[in-house]
Amino acid sequence: MRKPKKEIIYTDVEITDAAAEGMALARVENKVVFVPFVVPGDVVDIKILKSKKNYAEGKAIAIKHYSDRRVPVQCLHFGVCGGCKWQQMNYDDQLVCKQNQVANNLQRIGKIDTSSMRPICGSERIFHYRNKLEFTFSNRRWMTPEEIANPDFVPQPNALGLHIPGLYDKVLDIQYCALQDDLSNDIRNKIRTYAIEKDLDFYDRRTHEGFLRNLVIRNTQGGEWMLIVIVAKDDKTLLFPMLDFIKAEFPQITSLQYIVNEKLNDAYADLDVVCYSGNPFITEEMPAYRNTDKPLKFRISPKSFYQTNSPQARNLYGFVADFADLHGAETVYDLYTGTGTIANFVAGYCKKVVGIEYVEDAVADARKNSEINGLDNTVFYAGDMAAILTADFIAQNGIPDIVITDPPRAGMHEKVVQQLLAALPQKIVYVSCNPATQARDVAMLQEKYEVKAIQPVDMFPHTQHVENVILLEKR
Repeated sequence: MRKPKKEIIYTDVEITDAAAEGMALARVENKVVFVPFVVPGDVVDIKILKSKKNYAEGKAIAIKHYSDRRVPVQCLHFGVCGGCKWQQMNYDDQLVCKQNQVANNLQRIGKIDTSSMRPICGSERIFHYRNKLEFTFSNRRWMTPEEIANPDFVPQPNALGLHIPGLYDKVLDIQYCALQDDLSNDIRNKIRTYAIEKDLDFYDRRTHEGFLRNLVIRNTQGGEWMLIVIVAKDDKTLLFPMLDFIKAEFPQITSLQYIVNEKLNDAYADLDVVCYSGNPFITEEMPAYRNTDKPLKFRISPKSFYQTNSPQARNLYGFVADFADLHGAETVYDLYTGTGTIANFVAGYCKKVVGIEYVEDAVADARKNSEINGLDNTVFYAGDMAAILTADFIAQNGIPDIVITDPPRAGMHEKVVQQLLAALPQKIVYVSCNPATQARDVAMLQEKYEVKAIQPVDMFPHTQHVENVILLEKR
């Protein structure tokens, strides 16, 4: 019989720095200890949860001294929901941490000279900035320690909210989220109440039984709202009355849609979307690169990617255009173009833009966005980047003078990097939401390119995530 492990608690430990994945760190007995939901400058007691040779993971069980970097949190669920791990940290200090995170990744992974790094561009709006949130229905509601300790609490098994980090089947019931406009909270809470009152089955991710699966809420700065209800079976006798309730209760919703997902996973990129009421899309407006030009319009359909912080997206694309420094005669390739936001943003200032994107629905939106904005110098292709971007493709579409690339978090496939090294555009503007994979890719590109400028951009206040733009010029 194994002896129970001895509980390890370190007392009066000062948190010294922020770390990856929203953690903070301290050093105890020559070992790095990672702790969530604390701030550099806090003095805490730490209970060790996992101990390895060179590091440990723990949680703060008492705060003895509060850091002057702390600010009051605005979220009821902070510390349980994994979404805003830095909400208790002063925003200026968040920006310092993100700037350091970018620099550390580029230096450590890519051995990249960061002397050309500019100060991070902070977000003017740090709450209610998201234009998209996805919520989950579950019959396995996460019980908070406060609820468990309350003898008068009556358990309710159903939840509509966000997954508990690391637990695929447990969902935290979200009453208030400060990241999207308050109408989002009202929509979610009234739909939950309706579903419980009508005894609709919330989905069970262990047994794969139940009716209600997911809820996607999107909105624009101009006041358009899209709601997508995702259900597990095509039962219109249950679904249509619910959609009618939503339509009557929320006339602000300009696009009401639904998806039937009978699969075991929640991905819906391969599923049909049915527009029940209103338009099958919403339209976002963005100021043009040159303020004297008319604003751009971007049509967003249910499966389309669009930067989740709309005002900050304009700043991000402005930096991309600055780095590209277009004069009108250039052929530009926009890799991982999504709905063509960057492609259309720069198209008015160059000869031609060639966009490539994996998701066919997004490519259809990209083409439509060019049409809406009166742009006739763009062409878009759908397919796997590594398969499409070949020497024959480049011969057909013209050698790029400038390549803009904005890959997913995994970065670029090595074949794509090698093709860029073979094509040798004069400039590569690399946009990334993951400085670690960006550093890996740029390290390979440095064989023939030199890093000329680095611009971090905070798209996601209160989270550890950061966007970064790098300008590379041919040596």
